[in-house]
Amino acid sequence: MKKKLFTKKNGRNNVGRITVRHRGGGVKRKYKKVDFKRTKNIYCVIKKILYDPNRNCKIFNVCYSNGLKNNIISIQSLKIGDKIIKKDDAENLTGNCKLIKNIPIGIKICCIEIIQNKGAKISRASGCFSKIISKGEKYSIIKTNSGNTIKINNLCYAVLGVIMIKVDKNNKKSGNFRLKGIRPTVRGVAMNPIDHPHGGGEGKTSTGRHPVSPWGKKTKGLKTKTTKRRG
Repeated sequence: MKKKLFTKKNGRNNVGRITVRHRGGGVKRKYKKVDFKRTKNIYCVIKKILYDPNRNCKIFNVCYSNGLKNNIISIQSLKIGDKIIKKDDAENLTGNCKLIKNIPIGIKICCIEIIQNKGAKISRASGCFSKIISKGEKYSIIKTNSGNTIKINNLCYAVLGVIMIKVDKNNKKSGNFRLKGIRPTVRGVAMNPIDHPHGGGEGKTSTGRHPVSPWGKKTKGLKTKTTKRRG
């Protein structure tokens, strides 16, 4: 069976028009399947730390005690050979997955379910974590990395710990950006008058007007907030 390739949009919308400039090209990306549900309730051992081109964090390749292998989101401070488990009342150790009702208040958690048995939806990006700030009989209040608070059922699962931070390599040449699918950005002054309001003229010239975008909107200090109510 062929691995599914990640389809690219290249900055275009459903009609095919460019809505985001300077996107296109790049290396083909294969989609690596990640188990956000942690379907097996048995011990597993971390075998490899893999790179995933479609995420801003790495993934763990784990092997369960029954021989099955799977990919899960990587957690900080875990290394190859460590054991983790999904269990309703597992120990409070980094990497273990357990019910929210059994997690103490204040511990850092990630990969949190919103709906029971539907898989992790919150705090899945690099360096993200959330905290339980209060508990009730049926629901808990969780504070996310962004500062928002969410009410989640106590029977949902969450993973203890923080998502592993991915360290980006230094982009020492423009070729690295092209591999990521980022195309060159050209100054408006260097364009023709038909392409940009700053373009044209003999040799190097100043814009001769307030700096604007390619569509003529002011780019420095223009307030875009609308105070009028819509309705």
